[in-house]
Amino acid sequence: MNQPSEHFDVIAIGAGPFNLGFAALTEGIEDLKVAVLDAAEKFVWHPGMMLPGTHLQVPFMADLVTLADPTNKYSFLNYLKRQQRIYPFYIREDFYALRQEYSNYLAWAAESIQSVRFGHRVLEVEYREGLYHLSVLTEAGMGHFTAQKLVLGTGTQPYLPPVISDEAMNTGKVVHSSNYLFGRDALLASSEATRAKAICVLGSGQSAAEIFLDLLRNLEEEDHLIWATRSERYFPLEYTKLTLEMTSPEYIDHFHALPMAKRDELSAEQKGLYKGINADLINEIHEELYERSISQAANVHLRTGCAATSITAADQGISVSLRHDRTGQDLDFVVDDLVMATGYRAGVPDFLGGIAQRIDYLADGRFNVDREYSIGLGQDIFVQNAELHTHGFTAPDLGMGAYRNSVIINRIAGREIYPVEERIAFQEFGAAELTGLPTAAPATSHA
Repeated sequence: MNQPSEHFDVIAIGAGPFNLGFAALTEGIEDLKVAVLDAAEKFVWHPGMMLPGTHLQVPFMADLVTLADPTNKYSFLNYLKRQQRIYPFYIREDFYALRQEYSNYLAWAAESIQSVRFGHRVLEVEYREGLYHLSVLTEAGMGHFTAQKLVLGTGTQPYLPPVISDEAMNTGKVVHSSNYLFGRDALLASSEATRAKAICVLGSGQSAAEIFLDLLRNLEEEDHLIWATRSERYFPLEYTKLTLEMTSPEYIDHFHALPMAKRDELSAEQKGLYKGINADLINEIHEELYERSISQAANVHLRTGCAATSITAADQGISVSLRHDRTGQDLDFVVDDLVMATGYRAGVPDFLGGIAQRIDYLADGRFNVDREYSIGLGQDIFVQNAELHTHGFTAPDLGMGAYRNSVIINRIAGREIYPVEERIAFQEFGAAELTGLPTAAPATSHA
């Protein structure tokens, strides 16, 4: 059964935190009709990683709206007030919200914002007669929507490296970190064999560290726990003030102006700025290891600089092969279960195939995102968190979501709805001229 067409000025696809922020900040703009469509039946945010006690790595002000509009009713503080939790949060004296409470806040906003529609799966997008035409599957049947502009916030998908065989995946003994909580009971269950259980965690980021600590605290003493990563060390998240200034409009300007090869080079060097482990968590892990070492055999094995070269099914579990890149040494072992904390990758949604000719792509197939977050050759398609390669590590940062939305909304509206900061840092990036100092004369050569 087909539904009548609905027209919007802007349709945002995907209802993750960034597009929820877009919905919150566009609510109340009378001359801008917005719809946010998501395929899920209800809002969910990393449900497989809601471990007790885990918190955000950014302050609570990195919510949907505050850094663009501190008076907006969809702020985290207003959520706390409405839940009668603002005083307990105040007494707690901690800028870093618990992950579960922040997830509840996002769900509250998703349910409250009228433009957000769940159960709307975009199947196809076409462009004709000056409008984008969307075919959308809903519970009521196939719906048809039109819009003048699109905002893509379809997020990233769990990534598993190609070294994992299909046979290993089919054993049910390999779990991605995104599904850790759903498989946790099975991971912690006692081994049916007479030998001790063995579990390996691969990865070096925050998720890997949280999972490792949870397993460390809950496995039996005789069980073996391995934590391996191809990184040279367990990198702490860089969170000093002058480094934080890189999450700024000025740094985005600087990064975006670099040649593509330089951007890629910088991105590879900057993983510790957004993929590192909270320093307090590293200290918690070390304290747990220290306490265990006093009275029992360690049975805990940490390996850095080791990349997985093969992951296959074995008679008694999962066979893992690692290679230490610097020494060339190989390490082979079999575990009962394997947790892959290997992160997420962005992809190009299938529904964009029908409008590929209206999208600006780089030669390697990635989006060519302009400074104000458009990938549309007609300046009418925008992206959220798909611009790591063009805008730098600020792309996935929750704290920069309100800034990016301000830029996008102002561009869509053709006027300033939200004032956008141009300079927030004490430092300047690149070899900017030193104001007030004389320019040095070039050196002269003497024959």
